Amino acid sequence: MAAGSAVPVPASHLDVARDAEAATRAANSAMAAKLPFDDTRDFEAARRGLIAPMPEGIVTTGHGTVLWNLGEYAFIDGELAPATVNPSLWRMARLNLANGLFKVAERVYQLRGFDIANMTVLEGDTGLILIDPLTTAEVSRAALAHYRAHRPDKPVVAVIYTHSHIDHYGGVRGVIDEADVKAGKVAVIAPAGFMEAISGENVLAGLPMMRRAQFQFGAMLPRGARGQVDAGLGKAVARGTTGLIAPTRSIVEPVETHTVDGIEIVFQLAPETEAPAEMHMFYPGLGVLNMAENACPLLHNFIPLRGSVARDPRIWAKYIDDAIAMYVPHTEVMIGQHHWPTWGREAIVDYLEAQRDLYKHIHDQTLRYMGRGWRPAEIAEVVELPPGLAERWSVRGYYGTVSHNVKAVYQRYLSWYDGNPCNLNPLPPAPAAKKFVEYMGGAAAVVARARTDFAKGEFRWVAQVMKEVVYAEPDNAEARALCADALEQMGYQAESATWRNAFLYGAQELRHGVFKMPARIMLAADTLAGLSSDIFFDMLAIRLDPAKAAGQAMVLNWHFTDRNEKLVLTLSNCTLSQRAGALSNRATATVVTTRATLDALILGKLAIPEALSSGALKIEGDASRLAALFGMLDPPSTLMFDILTPGEGRL
Repeated sequence: MAAGSAVPVPASHLDVARDAEAATRAANSAMAAKLPFDDTRDFEAARRGLIAPMPEGIVTTGHGTVLWNLGEYAFIDGELAPATVNPSLWRMARLNLANGLFKVAERVYQLRGFDIANMTVLEGDTGLILIDPLTTAEVSRAALAHYRAHRPDKPVVAVIYTHSHIDHYGGVRGVIDEADVKAGKVAVIAPAGFMEAISGENVLAGLPMMRRAQFQFGAMLPRGARGQVDAGLGKAVARGTTGLIAPTRSIVEPVETHTVDGIEIVFQLAPETEAPAEMHMFYPGLGVLNMAENACPLLHNFIPLRGSVARDPRIWAKYIDDAIAMYVPHTEVMIGQHHWPTWGREAIVDYLEAQRDLYKHIHDQTLRYMGRGWRPAEIAEVVELPPGLAERWSVRGYYGTVSHNVKAVYQRYLSWYDGNPCNLNPLPPAPAAKKFVEYMGGAAAVVARARTDFAKGEFRWVAQVMKEVVYAEPDNAEARALCADALEQMGYQAESATWRNAFLYGAQELRHGVFKMPARIMLAADTLAGLSSDIFFDMLAIRLDPAKAAGQAMVLNWHFTDRNEKLVLTLSNCTLSQRAGALSNRATATVVTTRATLDALILGKLAIPEALSSGALKIEGDASRLAALFGMLDPPSTLMFDILTPGEGRL
């Protein structure tokens, strides 16, 4: 099926989502019975220190476009979960509605509920130190304005990025001006490897990650008891304009101490944990420990559903333990860049030790079963949290799950291959599905049997087998509808917000087709400008079409005058490679320009003839080679490629 097309399905499945089946009601009732819902301490912590909620719970552009709206979640209005929402997830959805400006300790404030992440404010001697300026400029600007409405209006003197995920840096241009950074008025501090980590996740694999993130966060799902209720780490990811201002100072030593506007900050690097580049902070004079995103009150991801390099839970647990030893004896309050703080040294030790043991337990038990020859799906079915952890609210799987984290550990150590040679070179999904369905007696027989299993509440199996029918016959409306029904019930039962969103969004696409969006460069201009030239040309290399490059070879010298960089780009064997340093005397042509000009060419804001005539681009030698190279590149891809069906042009 072509991307964007919609296959008609029965009218009864096109209007609204279905209600919870009896099996779903039973599963959610069982969850309600086994967890300590009478423990309300988290609700007290989430409200503690509130100075003022955010005005009307809404952020808009100057033209009135709504970018953030907590009013969409007004349906989350009581303790009793509807049958279509896991009661544990409903509890977290209620907690994540806490919003506004909060006082944590003297000189420490947080802005929560403006985005999926928190922005922390440290009041320095002369100005403000902002930690993690949210996802977009509009929401970060609104959050800072809310702070200033209730606290002294001081200038921002520093911004600190705790790690390399966009919800912790993308809104920076809403709170500081790059001219002030260049003038030395504002420092921008980040962990070592920050820019490199952004390049890997957001650039080379950025487009498929964005598509998969639609399923993880459920941004295109309706808000409601049968739709998106939460994202685990917060309500959702804010819309608006993302940007980036590169760090002026990198923390490179395992532990570094700096005084920033009168506040002593101890930085503890924690690389390859929740992000490739991440760090904790301790503020000794304030008695506050900031664990960034490494100790949220939930089970985090070892690989998020959107994708990433597999994280290392063993080292993650170690860095948490190091923080316990080094900082907790002197800590009165622990904060993070999501959710609410923990007060009191004894409570902090208890909380962090549980987090440490959570990650280490899943890691160790996965390896234990790996040593017995078990496969990922088998291990995921049997690894459970032990007594002492399982009943704690702070380790529940609202974002990550034990199941998919087990598979991430397996992947990190043993790769995607489960060791069975039968799985080494199987048929691709669509042709394999056609054979499976043929062997099983045809689509009609498979659907009939699946309907019987659906009535029994065997939704996992129904989704699994209907996926085969849909891949074998993408236009089979009955199979699509039944698969959607099964995914929907799985979503209603899921404790993890990300699983719920993925299941429900999958059901939505099966019923209504893939939402149409135009093909375009998905990379923000700020991110593109911040790339090293090495990563920039790797980004071009993954767009090279071998059919267009066949039989061609060239060597291009590049001289970027604004960066004083020289680089040689080589096309050979339908592959692009680059080498920084001296220019080549074998070059077909030498391109003299700025990186800003090349960025504009790639973004489509400038054409080669225009750049040549203005003098922004100069080519010595065979000028036709640059246009020829650009002609070998794939056009920008559409974000909305097929996931639930084979898709056009795929096997």
